[in-house]
Amino acid sequence: MSAPLRILLSDAARECLGPRIAAALGPRPFELLSINALATSPIADAITDADIAFVSRDVTGRSTKHELAPALQACYDTLRHAPSLRWVHIHSAGADRPVYGDLQARGVAITTSSGTNAAVVAQTAIAGLLALARRFPQLMAAQRSHTWAPLIDSNGIALTRDLDGQTAVVICWGPIGQQIGRLLTALGLRTVVVRRSATAVDGVHQVVGFEAMDEVLPKADWLILACPLTDITRSLIDRRALALLPPGAQLINVARGEVVNEADLISALQSGQLAGAFLDVFAHEPLPVESPLWDLPNVIVTPHTAGHSDGHFERVAQAFVDNLMRWLASQPLLNRVL
Repeated sequence: MSAPLRILLSDAARECLGPRIAAALGPRPFELLSINALATSPIADAITDADIAFVSRDVTGRSTKHELAPALQACYDTLRHAPSLRWVHIHSAGADRPVYGDLQARGVAITTSSGTNAAVVAQTAIAGLLALARRFPQLMAAQRSHTWAPLIDSNGIALTRDLDGQTAVVICWGPIGQQIGRLLTALGLRTVVVRRSATAVDGVHQVVGFEAMDEVLPKADWLILACPLTDITRSLIDRRALALLPPGAQLINVARGEVVNEADLISALQSGQLAGAFLDVFAHEPLPVESPLWDLPNVIVTPHTAGHSDGHFERVAQAFVDNLMRWLASQPLLNRVL
């Protein structure tokens, strides 16, 4: 009989997926190892090896890639030191935490859950856009001060613009970008896409490659970042790029904080060069308490929560099971990081 297949996962994931994993494996022996045990036991006394690991949202919890809780650090240490580890599936759409690069470098397959939260992230991005377009930060500040402040100037002229006919430049056209594009169209905005290939996309007004981004930034009433963090996108939006945006332009970032030069962004927001921003991601997370972004009146800050919803765990869990079936059949894994 072959050695049991060892799968490392959380207790919550084991409860949810145990029967599905058993059905997928059939007569093959397996062990479900508890990630949660790592939080209370030294690595040498707990789990020293696994063949597969499933890192679900409950494992990362409120940790960020910059600041790790001890339990998550123990998990990462175990992954780094597991000699038989061959594949890790993660709950997020991106795999830019250092541990995954380290594992890839030694030949471990890394797969993401890209697409499982695309609709939710897109809805959050559009909620941020609508809140800025309708000046909700200004209205909520007036509410807190008990001030009746309709969105009109002293001459009775409206301070807000119709969204219909405005232009949104969307950086990248993956699952999240596509969902954002669908909602933008429903709101009557023109959509321009920046991505690796300038191949035309149905329902999109214009598509350009990254090399032509400067040509479309002057058209952007809204610059929406929905891209992974790569060598191309790191610090993509800096002082020079922000200066190309037209007066009144606003920025939505549901990608990664490092896509934007944060010091340049703060300067543009403080000077009024950029009219506003909805930011769910930051160069360092949690966002430091001393960051000016917390208090800028034209900024909405959320704590990297754009993709959170009660249905996400099940969608990620099923994505893992689907990939497990492929792994067992020696088929290419979906959403493998290359």
